[in-house]
Amino acid sequence: MTKFEFKRNELLAQKVIKGLESRNMEGFYAPDKEAALAKMLELIPEGSSIGFGGTKSVEQIGGFAAISNGKYTVLDRNRAASVEEKGIIERQIFSADYFLTSANAITEDGVMVNIDGNSNRVSAIAYGPQHVIVIVGMNKVVKSVEDAMSRAKNIAAPINAQRFNLDTPCCKTGACFDCKSPDTICCQTLITRFSRHNGRIKVILVNESLGF
Repeated sequence: MTKFEFKRNELLAQKVIKGLESRNMEGFYAPDKEAALAKMLELIPEGSSIGFGGTKSVEQIGGFAAISNGKYTVLDRNRAASVEEKGIIERQIFSADYFLTSANAITEDGVMVNIDGNSNRVSAIAYGPQHVIVIVGMNKVVKSVEDAMSRAKNIAAPINAQRFNLDTPCCKTGACFDCKSPDTICCQTLITRFSRHNGRIKVILVNESLGF
């Protein structure tokens, strides 16, 4: 990234943060992954219970390693010994103090769009955990809700389908077919345009390319 691209992102992040604030959400700017991790940990008191969905961005800033080695109660469905136990943990996450996630896209005025398969991620963003912390790379900032929907369906979904080797048209072609495949990961779409609970959702904008 050139210094001009970095400055552009830095300025744009302030616009997004103002948009989030107008929507009853909190926004923070981090110049890099290290600063993003520091801010995330600053927001979570020791002793908190923490859950998370499938999020590459949190992994990329070192978030999973930090909470696993910290003084927290981590609700990790990936450690489940069975499908049944995984389902139990996913439901326990709805009562967690904090939920860590990312967004498929966010608009310049602070609207977030997420598309999900199992829908545990979008459900927890919408309702349940007391606090939601969203890690978003500046590569996911778009102009409008229409652009956000397009990014989620045409960029994030095909890449994630390929990551999980799913039997979907987008996995084979890289393009969205608006399919009804049993493996589709576009089952539920969440547009977060306002938070009823002041400050429940906190977004950390990172001046790096994160996630998909």
